[in-house]
Amino acid sequence: MSDAVLLICGPFSAEERSRLEAAHPSAHAAGPEEIADLPEAVRAGLRAVAYKGHAPFGGGVMDALPALGVIANYGVGYDAIDVAAADARGVKVTNTPGVLNDDVADLALGMMLSLSRNLEAGSQLVRSGEWAERALPLNRKFSGGKAGIVGLGRIGREIADRLAAFKMEIHYTSRSEKDTPGWTWHADPVSLAREVDWMVIALVGGKETENHVGTEALAALGPDGVLVNISRGSTVDEAALLDALEQGTIGGAALDVFLNEPDIDPRFRALENAVLQPHQGSGTVQTRRAMAELQLANVTAFLEGRALETPVN
Repeated sequence: MSDAVLLICGPFSAEERSRLEAAHPSAHAAGPEEIADLPEAVRAGLRAVAYKGHAPFGGGVMDALPALGVIANYGVGYDAIDVAAADARGVKVTNTPGVLNDDVADLALGMMLSLSRNLEAGSQLVRSGEWAERALPLNRKFSGGKAGIVGLGRIGREIADRLAAFKMEIHYTSRSEKDTPGWTWHADPVSLAREVDWMVIALVGGKETENHVGTEALAALGPDGVLVNISRGSTVDEAALLDALEQGTIGGAALDVFLNEPDIDPRFRALENAVLQPHQGSGTVQTRRAMAELQLANVTAFLEGRALETPVN
């Protein structure tokens, strides 16, 4: 058996990896698919996994690590990890909630403002030197609209609070009505979509939320409505969304997440009514460092026999 107790698995930056290595004797794998190829003596001693990525981490992968006790995920979304399989094997799962809420909410508003005021086209008009020859067409007022948040969790609440500051009327869905005076609860995304100009998806990923926003909700949103997704590409029926954008049955979309990232459907690239971002919701130096530190805190707590900081199961 080797000395390594921690497996560093995924595309960590040099800084992130060095912090983990300095804290605990470690081994490395580029992804879950490479774990079984590690020497048996190394796998036998690994008690914790620091995981980063979207490749499936299922029961078969866990079985290759007989001493495994915790999988510490880098990110708030942990849908790549089979939590049921972890439960069955007595393996704990942790994530990094809270520390990225502000960044994701900020990006959501940035994309919404970019779409409403056509900032990409405005920048290109100035950069091209054509501003003297033609004006930017009039755009869409942002403040004072109606916004619907699909999933009023931590991130959804941050987005809603920001939109309220823009004098927007707030609607939302959640498992049950929350204590939000002046805000309107809806039981499902279709009834929400009928009432709002902007529909922001802020759900967790996974099977339970797959295609949660589908054809009926998109139709209810209508030709002036905009869909915003900062959650997971799986939470919206992507084929239906592309059809709606191409046919003009919704007004536009602002998207930071897609299916099959980064090899997204090429139909997205031709759209003029969408703002597209490369899944950079938590992508600031400060927040990524905080995520890495929380992940390591969970690993260390487990290895030292203390309560986990942010357990999932």
